[in-house]
Amino acid sequence: MVILAFYAVIQAKEFLYPIVLGVLFGYLVYPIANYFEKKGLPRIPSSLLGIAFFLFVVGFVLISIYKQTGNLLDNFPLYKQKALANIDSMESFIEQEFGIADLRLTDFLRGRVKYFFEAGSDVMNALFSKITGAVFSLAILPVYMFLFLYYRTKLAYFIMKLVAKENRPVAVEILGRFSSVVPRYMGGVSSVVLIIMIINCSGLYFLGFEHPLVFGIIAGLFAFIPYFGVLIGGSIPVLFALLTGDSAFLAIQLIIFFPIVNSIENNILTPNIVGSSLRLNPMMIIIGIIGAGMVWGLPGMFSIVPLLAMFNIVMESVPKLHPYSFILGETGTRKHSLTLENLKDFFQRSKAKFKRKIRK
Repeated sequence: MVILAFYAVIQAKEFLYPIVLGVLFGYLVYPIANYFEKKGLPRIPSSLLGIAFFLFVVGFVLISIYKQTGNLLDNFPLYKQKALANIDSMESFIEQEFGIADLRLTDFLRGRVKYFFEAGSDVMNALFSKITGAVFSLAILPVYMFLFLYYRTKLAYFIMKLVAKENRPVAVEILGRFSSVVPRYMGGVSSVVLIIMIINCSGLYFLGFEHPLVFGIIAGLFAFIPYFGVLIGGSIPVLFALLTGDSAFLAIQLIIFFPIVNSIENNILTPNIVGSSLRLNPMMIIIGIIGAGMVWGLPGMFSIVPLLAMFNIVMESVPKLHPYSFILGETGTRKHSLTLENLKDFFQRSKAKFKRKIRK
């Protein structure tokens, strides 16, 4: 039954993931729509205002990338020559220092790089076509967002009718936690991504990286993936710097820069902006991201964390599902976590042991 369900989810992904993303982004703009509703504005215009703000931000990001991509494509012939020259320099360095000369590897690298840059326009056009196709697939996303915002009360009553009367207080509590945790996560992670974009663009600019805006924004978008999204996004400008840079120094700077950004994101931004409201343990998040990426690709990697949080809320509220909530949540590992409280406790115990040794 489980295998059949996974098969159905994979086969119906083109239909399902826009709905899931519509609900999640609906939760993102829910605070805006709810604010205007409380001010007396009807639900329809309130929902449309929230969605309009979302589309404005997304459109601004896409237009910024599009404008910068044109300049990048114009310089592709120059980048091709630099990349081929860098490969030749690398081969000469390896031969002189280590006495190793593998012309087959050099020819292979030159062929791949030459093909990529000569077909750069075609590659970018193909990539743009795929992105455009994805955008058209997600064109219905605002519709799903609006339907979720407009019918959210009806959906809640529908769930109330599904559960037994004695379980309705639990269902009300679950829905209340959904409306609190998911918008907080979606808003928090979106804020983190925006900050990472600004840090990336600023860092690339001051390091002298060409086209810092387009690479900074693209690398920042990967921050939607927890824990290692910044590193995945950072590998793109690192590879570009290795191929087209005048020296390896810029690439080395970027190799240092992006782990620092990743550390800032994981240890400062996410804990303080997103918070610990999800209460999921990192192991299950990483496993979930990898599995969701295999099933739905990037949409799955983005949506799995709030979905796991929603499942965890349900399992915490149903006694029979507590074992699954235990393995999914943080319970049982808190004393081993690298938190400020545990560090203080460690130093206090170490100080006490040291004093006892002195007295002896």
